[in-house]
Amino acid sequence: MMISAGHTLIASLTPIHSLVLKNHVRLFPNLFYGNLAKSRKSHRYSQKCRFHKECVMGATHYLPPWFSIAPMMEFTDNHYRTLARLITKHAWLYTEMIAAETIVYQKGNLDKYLAFNPDQHPIVLQIGGSDLTNIGKAIQLANPYGYDEINFNCGCPSPKVAGKGCFGVRLMLDPKFVADAMSVISANTDVPVTVKCRIGVDNHDSYNELCDFIHKVSSQSPTKHFIIHSRKALLNGISPKENRSIPPLKYEYFYALVRDFPDLQFTINGGINTVDEVHTARMEGAHGVMVGRAACKDPWNILGNIDSAIYGAPPSSLTRRQVLEKYQVYGDSVLGLYGPNPNIREVIRPLLNFFYSEPGNTLWKRKADAAFMDPKLTTIKSFLKETLGSIPDSVLDAPISEAAIGFPDVFADAKRLLPPPYVAEREEELLYA
Repeated sequence: MMISAGHTLIASLTPIHSLVLKNHVRLFPNLFYGNLAKSRKSHRYSQKCRFHKECVMGATHYLPPWFSIAPMMEFTDNHYRTLARLITKHAWLYTEMIAAETIVYQKGNLDKYLAFNPDQHPIVLQIGGSDLTNIGKAIQLANPYGYDEINFNCGCPSPKVAGKGCFGVRLMLDPKFVADAMSVISANTDVPVTVKCRIGVDNHDSYNELCDFIHKVSSQSPTKHFIIHSRKALLNGISPKENRSIPPLKYEYFYALVRDFPDLQFTINGGINTVDEVHTARMEGAHGVMVGRAACKDPWNILGNIDSAIYGAPPSSLTRRQVLEKYQVYGDSVLGLYGPNPNIREVIRPLLNFFYSEPGNTLWKRKADAAFMDPKLTTIKSFLKETLGSIPDSVLDAPISEAAIGFPDVFADAKRLLPPPYVAEREEELLYA
């Protein structure tokens, strides 16, 4: 049975204001969004150090984002990120997308949306929005929490976001606005800024149109790093889940971007499911690799091999039991932090795939379902004591096994199918398009 940890690894989700390095961020007294044309010109000729090629991929005091976990609504919350960081020390973590309006209108309740423990560094805040004023205000409000990077969502196909909200992937149709938004974000923070997008929207899915978007945003704003989901988005008739599988992957578009924009950095996303495929993607030329659902479906085997296979760290002797001991301390420290939430179900949710494909996994999930309904189980410690008997000690105490072999030829056709090189339009035409 699990032994309670004798120390607190993650004490609480306290406001970060007192924990952030004093000079890590700078609050701008006024929102910057007035003379954007002037700002674009100044960015082209006098970029700040953080946009130089050697430091564009992430904060310089952490290892680069060679591997990152995708921002996923209802997945990459504080609880999942805490579990992930207990398994991997070097992977870059992302928040769920937070709308700029949420941050602005919840000004008195920001800890609920923005607070995180310092152990989660390096961590990226992903925001979405279509109002420049609110975007600027949101960044100012987020600054004291000490995120290492700000990412702007231009890839979400959800009807609530890309439809009613008029942001997310719909913004790919308006690169000038995206450039303006990135200029506003950069003017209100001292950390790197990035864009996450798809390779197209509906019928706007040619390689040249994708390049036009990349060129306009990168030349008219400080953006030098793009995370590319290698599928287009279909905004009518299919669900967000279907948008992750029905549009075909076109890795050739991604690798063509790497070829055609040598001064930019690109992270590949979409359809990558094993550590072996992560390694192969990087060997083929990707500057970074972002994995989403696979890191939630099998967090132990995916994340447990990242530090050694991707970052060159020594093999880990970490066991699931050790992770659970520390996670239990964290979980009990945050239960009911905001009234009725988080509750036991919310805190346990990241653990539901912790024993993926292992003996006892099915029984553990059945016991967990029953335990959620038991009013006597009011702590994470009692919940785990009630349910972990279904998992053999051999599973709980085994160190991380070697990464599973994936499909290294998943990118084999990409180089063969590369589209013709992109030739940018004249900059004057782009500025006033």
